[in-house]
Amino acid sequence: MSQRDRAYEKNMENIVNLLEVDKTAKLLDLGCDDGVITKKFAEKIETQSVFGYEIIPEAAKKAEKKGVKVTLGDLNGNLKYQDNFFDVIVSNQVIEHLNNTDQYLCEVYRILKPGGYAVISTENLASWHNIFALLLGYMPFSLTNVSVKTGAVGNKLAPHSGEDFWSESSWQHQRVFTTKGLIHLFELFDFQVEKVLGAGYYPFGNIFSSVDPYHSAFITFKLRKIK
Repeated sequence: MSQRDRAYEKNMENIVNLLEVDKTAKLLDLGCDDGVITKKFAEKIETQSVFGYEIIPEAAKKAEKKGVKVTLGDLNGNLKYQDNFFDVIVSNQVIEHLNNTDQYLCEVYRILKPGGYAVISTENLASWHNIFALLLGYMPFSLTNVSVKTGAVGNKLAPHSGEDFWSESSWQHQRVFTTKGLIHLFELFDFQVEKVLGAGYYPFGNIFSSVDPYHSAFITFKLRKIK
């Protein structure tokens, strides 16, 4: 298994470990894709009330076939749910694709119930492999998929360098944050940051990610709405 695969696996483990068992919970997966991972989240929580939000119609249809109640829409805009509706919101590898982060966080806060929580995971701009790329004058690995013209811009070491871009334009990265940057941002939107976990620590696998999320490849946050 490659370094990146192990980091992905650890990141998913971190997300699932932050979810609390609650059979009555309403779960929303923002950016639910085909619903496969959404169902894993629901299994951990042990809930049957599973919702998803997705921008790509083909993916949304696949998620619906798996029993996810999918709303088709853009996460840069208003989310089509009433205030204080969800107990749990999960959003994995989504925030870096958005051009209106403020709107996204406002909406997550609005639709969460008081006392509810969100688990948000993303790539880390301050990971060692991104820092190394910048030192070489390359684009950081986490900001190479920014054009439909190619899979990787400005970094010949990136996994998809020289390949065609493989998906919808919504899969492009718009902005990538550091751990401290996201902690500050979440607190500005009145979230209480309860937990920060790291995954991937290139080239050392996951050995150090549990003690240093500030330089891990992926970072995951558990945020509580306390008001």
